[in-house]
Amino acid sequence: MLDDLHIHDFYRHAGRILLTLFGQFPVPATLYVEDIAGPDTPDAFGLHSPRHLACLGAMTWLQQSGYIGFSQLLRQEAIEKAVLSHRGFVLLTNTQAESEQSNAQLLSSAVSNGSSAKLQALMERLMREFAASGCSLCNH
Repeated sequence: MLDDLHIHDFYRHAGRILLTLFGQFPVPATLYVEDIAGPDTPDAFGLHSPRHLACLGAMTWLQQSGYIGFSQLLRQEAIEKAVLSHRGFVLLTNTQAESEQSNAQLLSSAVSNGSSAKLQALMERLMREFAASGCSLCNH
């Protein structure tokens, strides 16, 4: 069986990115990779760690998939003027009937103290909801 640690890292990074932008909404923010993935230790050639690059990849994937928008990458360190898309905001503010908590509250709990399996299940459900809500290339 393939080691899917990178997928668990993706879910954790993506959850933290969404929550950070939700906490700043609607004000665009500069979002630093190290604030999401933790401190980076570049190698002897100045290349970023795989975890840092994976977090940067999660940021660009979230933009390409319509969850967030940002104006530009700042080298490989940050994204500038990052903000949730309309659909990303609606996804996080939706309330789950069974728990009466918003998706943002559930995500915050799962990122903070949930198991990887719990976070994965929640992120997969949120992605299905997002996909069902319309075109992934539009921001409304």
